[in-house]
Amino acid sequence: MGEHDSTGDSAGVAGTGLGAICAALDARLADADARLLRDYPGERPLRQPVHTVYVPADRVGPGLAAAWGEQALAALDAHAPDAAALAAATGVPEDAVADALPRVRAKLAAEPVEDLRVDLEDGYGARSDDEEDAHTVAAARALAADLAAGTAPPYLGLRPKGMEAAGRRRGVRSLLLFLRTLLEEAGGLPDGLLLTLPKITSVEQVEAMAWTCGQVEDLLGLPAGRLGFELQIETPQSVLGPDGAAAVARMIHRGEGRVTALHYGTYDYSAACGVTAAHQSMAHPAADHAKAVMQVAAAGTGVWLSDGSTNVLPVGTTARVHAAWRLHAGLVRRSLERAFYQGWDLHPHQLPTRYLAAFAFHREAFAPAAARLRDYLGAVDGGVLDEPATAQALAAALVRGLGCGALTADEVEAATGVDTAALTGLAHRRVG
Repeated sequence: MGEHDSTGDSAGVAGTGLGAICAALDARLADADARLLRDYPGERPLRQPVHTVYVPADRVGPGLAAAWGEQALAALDAHAPDAAALAAATGVPEDAVADALPRVRAKLAAEPVEDLRVDLEDGYGARSDDEEDAHTVAAARALAADLAAGTAPPYLGLRPKGMEAAGRRRGVRSLLLFLRTLLEEAGGLPDGLLLTLPKITSVEQVEAMAWTCGQVEDLLGLPAGRLGFELQIETPQSVLGPDGAAAVARMIHRGEGRVTALHYGTYDYSAACGVTAAHQSMAHPAADHAKAVMQVAAAGTGVWLSDGSTNVLPVGTTARVHAAWRLHAGLVRRSLERAFYQGWDLHPHQLPTRYLAAFAFHREAFAPAAARLRDYLGAVDGGVLDEPATAQALAAALVRGLGCGALTADEVEAATGVDTAALTGLAHRRVG
């Protein structure tokens, strides 16, 4: 009988060496399997904010988020008092505006800011040590007061000066002062604490920040690993290393598990790439390249992505406000379509278009995503055969809409046939 004779005991032949081969494969790939689980743990089961609001430290006081919401609502009343006017101003279809506007107004009244960053870097500038100390302490106390009052944003934190030689001593001093004051005033650090590391030009700076966090934890009696930080990608050196490798990928994996997000810095990055001021934008090809590298580097790591900002502010005459709103709404929509679900806002009047664009995007995606997910889960026989990874992406889209307030639990549960807990579990399940 031949070696490959199909009439033989094929199961027995296969079983003879199968165990040995599989055991050898397990041993051969054990290190690679462990690295995959360590370096690519999948998405974090947390709500990602739709934006980060950057405010110079000397302008941070108690009630800041509520005040921004009031100013945003006042801007709507003054410049676009109804859906038709807001649609004409922004270019968002009127039916989408009419659907989203009540939710936007409710959001601006209840939770106008999802993530607040006290800025001690570019938006704040260089001050004397005494002045920066005073502003840092006052800002930390203001946040503590809002935490005590229950009016603080879900996420909040600090952008100190970075690890550049000229600013690192000042940056660490402010970081310590901010955290110590917050601990004293609030009795602990909030779950939504976020720190931002700016002006990164080397992997070593990220390693240094991770080391610094460990030292600060020891000094303040915090649990090991309590402090994480975002990387602000605003220099060419943070995207591409001198060897041609993607530096940002190395930064994520050399951050000792502390890197939480990548934030694109529109204007510093564009300027460093030689883009003239008139053409610096989140939509410039240089920006798209940087963000594409960031996106691939972060995929599967649980590190969030954030787009940058536009410095064209909706202030002045109604015509100028409308022009800035149209620009902002279009840029937010563009970011969302490219899977950047967070961005920066610099002025209260940008909040209406931030939420309008986000809510319209999520509500437009809602019905088809819910229907496909319902098919996948077997509630009905559908005409699309989706992969598990696609089902996870569909669930994640609905969870994002729920998190920011674009969708309600009742409508999502009715459309998908599953409750929000099951939906969230599917969205954050590790696939593959």
